[in-house]
Amino acid sequence: MNHDSYSDTYIKSILDEVRTIAMVGASANNVRPSYFVLKYLLSKGYEVWPVNPGQAGKEILGQKVYASLDDLPGTADMIDIFRNSDAAGQIVDQVLAGDRLPKVIWMQLTVRHEDAARQAEDAGIKVVMDRCPKIEYGRLSGEIGWAGVNSRTLSSKRPSLKSGFQHRGLSGNKAD
Repeated sequence: MNHDSYSDTYIKSILDEVRTIAMVGASANNVRPSYFVLKYLLSKGYEVWPVNPGQAGKEILGQKVYASLDDLPGTADMIDIFRNSDAAGQIVDQVLAGDRLPKVIWMQLTVRHEDAARQAEDAGIKVVMDRCPKIEYGRLSGEIGWAGVNSRTLSSKRPSLKSGFQHRGLSGNKAD
């Protein structure tokens, strides 16, 4: 797969299919990007398991924090990596060495590891690199346009509205 660009269909299918997300590198600091993404994904109905050994046993946004992927209560549908590219390679190695394979490995903005991506795909895992699920969800649902950002998506189809103030979802998403 070409990891320099992804089709909207590919990204949307991942965001529609995923229910549980293990966020490696989640932060309790409310000014860190991982905190914002965790909060956003929770608001969209995803179950998010923060992974941070320094915060293990505590809570971030009401979610129990786990020390490692091995400590999770089940198999995550997606591993969201909020660590640098070298650490991403180690995390993918750890995932592939275990018996609980996710459907998706998602590496955050600026995080790329081509060898790890190839190995994960060889194991049947979808991979996204150098993207943010919060941004992609907002772009595909049209929410990002509320801030004046060009979503690169033109449609005459009305987005599906969720309950609450200005809360849209991806059509067909079980979190809707």
